[in-house]
Amino acid sequence: MRNLIAKIGLAAAVALAPMSAFADWKPERPINIIVGFSAGGGTDATARLIASSAQEFFEVPLVVVNRPGASGTLAAEIVAGSEPDGLTLLVAGGSESTSVPNHLKTNYSLDQLRGVIRVNREHMVIVTKAGSGLKSAEDIVAAAKENPGGLTFGSSGPASILHSAFLVFAKQAGIEMTHVPFQGGAPALAALLGGHIDMTILTPGDAKAQSEAGNVNLIATTSDRAPQLPDLASLSELGYDVNVENMKGLVVQADTPDEVVQYLHDKFKAAMESETFESLAGRANIQPAYLNGADFDAAMQNMSKAIKEALSE
Repeated sequence: MRNLIAKIGLAAAVALAPMSAFADWKPERPINIIVGFSAGGGTDATARLIASSAQEFFEVPLVVVNRPGASGTLAAEIVAGSEPDGLTLLVAGGSESTSVPNHLKTNYSLDQLRGVIRVNREHMVIVTKAGSGLKSAEDIVAAAKENPGGLTFGSSGPASILHSAFLVFAKQAGIEMTHVPFQGGAPALAALLGGHIDMTILTPGDAKAQSEAGNVNLIATTSDRAPQLPDLASLSELGYDVNVENMKGLVVQADTPDEVVQYLHDKFKAAMESETFESLAGRANIQPAYLNGADFDAAMQNMSKAIKEALSE
């Protein structure tokens, strides 16, 4: 009997050992924050914002590592295939997470990534050229139904989140439009202003500036109303079930233990609540939009599902 009790106790200790080891987990080596785009862009800005703000809460260095290429998918593949040790994070939530894997075959899926925290979100605004006659979503839908495929929309590239936003809108409106991809948002805007395409998507700040200059018509946002443009309705408000936006947050490999994810979440959340983060975000014109890991996962999955449905026949 005494031997049986001893064996049971030993088995319980072994079973609980991994859980106990992670319960007090702290990183002992630098944490790499992988960015799938070049330095200076929006994703890189988010990475450097959260890394700078959070460094005081970590005892190890937070290192931003740029791994640009293939619309961010190279970086996503690195993190999806990394050790689930909490030391390799990806700035995710945009094209590489919710859009590209639905358009193209990738060496990873969204299910291989696990949310830690959402840091910010960027509204997207559909615009048309001023004087084009396309002054509202209703004008776009009517023109597209009259001439299927005749209207063109420009995006920052094939399979990008901008491309997908137009596809979801078209699906919900029951219309066909023609995609014209560009190497970034700036060339797409230039093409719009030059009369070469009918519409594109801008950030709220750029959309407001172009509207005030008399260059574009503001049509609608693709998620909810943007603080910078409080009077501009969303597509959802206009009757089109569209909720696509450019989110940014931190994710890890999907098998990372709960305790590790919680530790990372708590540290980065403390950073987001700091005066340093508030100051840096304000100067960078970044809109904070906290979500915990589980809710960030749900938001990415919902957006991915909508894009996948828009691509289906």
